[in-house]
Amino acid sequence: TGRIVFENGTFHYKEGEEVLRDFNLAIEPGENLAVVGHTGAGKSSVAKLIARFYEFQKGRILIDGRDIRSFNLEEYRRRLGVVSQVPFLFSGTVADNIRYARREAGDGEILKMVRRIGGGEWLETLPQGLDSQVGERGARLSMGQRQLVALMRVLVQQPAIFILDEATASIDPFTEWQIQQALDLILQCSTSILIAHRLSTVRSADRIIVMEDGGTIEEGNHQ
Repeated sequence: TGRIVFENGTFHYKEGEEVLRDFNLAIEPGENLAVVGHTGAGKSSVAKLIARFYEFQKGRILIDGRDIRSFNLEEYRRRLGVVSQVPFLFSGTVADNIRYARREAGDGEILKMVRRIGGGEWLETLPQGLDSQVGERGARLSMGQRQLVALMRVLVQQPAIFILDEATASIDPFTEWQIQQALDLILQCSTSILIAHRLSTVRSADRIIVMEDGGTIEEGNHQ
């Protein structure tokens, strides 16, 4: 169901330089949690520990009441959708990249999903629609288009837990509107952790936590 609990979590990248100290947090199933704070506050570390990119040194992280270390890593990650600050795209078509997490997804299903975002207008800006080549690392697409493809990949995957490390890159208003629509669709069906840099993302979150020096100093909704 995607319930996430940190119990007295302590984590460091380097010995003696703790990023999180006795960190406690409970995220309910289906909750949209925004995490804000200055650079180095520990925001991205929380996301990386949930994705099991790193091993924590003390405490526990529980997913649905089970220790995160007890899951089969490959099976666990199938239930995770992650969009990083600079989304990674593989050389190939837009459709190839969208179905990366669910190879069995057909073009019809992908097209139906794409049309849920602004009627699929963003696809019309690409020379060959779903069959457009994205280039190495998505070089032929704008940053906004890359983000949309990465979000579509998550939408097709339908994960239980969604992690967004929101990009700070400047995006034109048309693409930003489409990105917000895609985000809203994902947030409806998953427990979400949003590492937020933009106010528009924070506003719609169920709860916001403000981090400083590896701990939480404030929490509440936007108001």
